[in-house]
Amino acid sequence: MKFFKQGLLLASIALSLPSIACTVNGDEGFVPENNLKISAHAKRVGGITEEQFNAIIDKYETLYTPIVKSYGGDLLIERKWTDATVNAYAQQLGKTWKVSMFGGLARHETITEDGFALVVCHELGHHIGGAPRKISPWSSPWASNEGQADYFATLKCLRRGWERDNNEEIVRAMNVPEALQKACSAQHIWNQDYYTCIRGGMAGMSVAKLFQALRNSTVEPKFETPDLKVVTKTDDNHPATQCRLDTYFQGSLCAVSFHEDVTASSEVTGTCHGTMGHSKGLRPLCWFKPSITE
Repeated sequence: MKFFKQGLLLASIALSLPSIACTVNGDEGFVPENNLKISAHAKRVGGITEEQFNAIIDKYETLYTPIVKSYGGDLLIERKWTDATVNAYAQQLGKTWKVSMFGGLARHETITEDGFALVVCHELGHHIGGAPRKISPWSSPWASNEGQADYFATLKCLRRGWERDNNEEIVRAMNVPEALQKACSAQHIWNQDYYTCIRGGMAGMSVAKLFQALRNSTVEPKFETPDLKVVTKTDDNHPATQCRLDTYFQGSLCAVSFHEDVTASSEVTGTCHGTMGHSKGLRPLCWFKPSITE
């Protein structure tokens, strides 16, 4: 009886704790926990400025506040520019759906403006990114899993944010790998779609280089070397660096409009999926196991 009561107490405590993503138990964020700190006073070697940090958050806060409201939540984006943490988090506290963005991540040398926007979109994706969601024994599965939040970022969120940008001009200033150019050109007929595909891929490369740096890996992520791993069940956790780049890449290639929403009840709606006859833009099998195959 004593152990039973202790078990009930632990379960009660766990259920009363705020739900945090990027992992169910809240011990990791956009990237696995790390000890790297980049102070606001550190000599700048890359990353983005405080002005850019706030401008990007302003854009996605304006776009997604009413959308989150339509899902029943009140969006709160915390702007922690002076915090040296190299990470980002999503959290739900009742009706308050929080995204926490840190200056340490924004100041990392690999982070571009589009890369930082992708991180904002990933965290928003935990809230409204659709299926598959994280499975938790302690709370209802409110958070889209890591791979899905990545997929949502380039499939929906970044495209919405870039809808009124001069994407051609922005892309022409980039050093774009040939493999990305060819893939986007083959998949997207209209110029706007082509250029947002390029931007999505390059944003993905920015954060993939962050993952590489944090893991002290000598293997560079590339568009032409996809992860060949095939999972036997969907992995809710952080995929490997190449696998995450593949996800951003495929989200950018998918021709389904960002106006067609994803849902928490279907892995098909609003996405590129084999059951819909799609062969490009699908979630990579290095983390995703389709539950519907016909």
